[in-house]
Amino acid sequence: MNIAIDWGNSAIKAGFFENGALIEVHAHLSIEALHDRVRKQPPDAVVISSTSRPAEQLRDQLPLKPETYWLTVDGYTPLPMEKRYDTPHTLGTDRIAAAVGATVRFPVEDCLVIDMGTCVTYDYVDADSVFHGGMISPGFRMRFRAMHSFTERLPLVEPEEPRPTLLGKNTRQAMQSGVINGLLAELNGIIDAHRRERPNIKVLICGGDAPFFESSLKPPIFVVPELVLIGLNRILQHNVYLS
Repeated sequence: MNIAIDWGNSAIKAGFFENGALIEVHAHLSIEALHDRVRKQPPDAVVISSTSRPAEQLRDQLPLKPETYWLTVDGYTPLPMEKRYDTPHTLGTDRIAAAVGATVRFPVEDCLVIDMGTCVTYDYVDADSVFHGGMISPGFRMRFRAMHSFTERLPLVEPEEPRPTLLGKNTRQAMQSGVINGLLAELNGIIDAHRRERPNIKVLICGGDAPFFESSLKPPIFVVPELVLIGLNRILQHNVYLS
């Protein structure tokens, strides 16, 4: 069994794989909960992407077998994908993993990967598994916090359902409309721009905020919540084979 761990800015997400198949996913895990789960069934290998803290902090707290293979993904990790990026060692490991996950889900296809977390990232991977880079944009909760932090009077607003109308009738509604409709216009605009250049491109969306927007995006869209975990496991398999 392999465990793929995505340790993001706010939570731990873990996927458990047997014979290459994802059999179990846990989101918003605490270190203690992950410790208990690992103790029940120690893995043969662990792969981790950590965007906020040193991965070794987690390794030291897990009850792993001495022979457990541990892989921390960073800018130097061998990948089953070519990176054409001017600063490859500064490329976020979550972006790398999501891109690799796209090549697992749609091999030999052009893919646009949209990861909606603290920031929104848009990355293009071609049919030859070449990563070409993309865009980084503020996530919608970051946009709400920015308006509150950088002004004197605007309140701190949280996203609400349903999708707001274009014409907010008070300040709170206007902020909701500006952030949510603005980000939706951005998402559909970027998707349209890629589709004009590559009409058959597959659009994959993942990340914690994806469910808020998926029904409003122009189809066809493939929502793959476990895309980063799938990519991490593929990177693990690639490195175990190399070792």
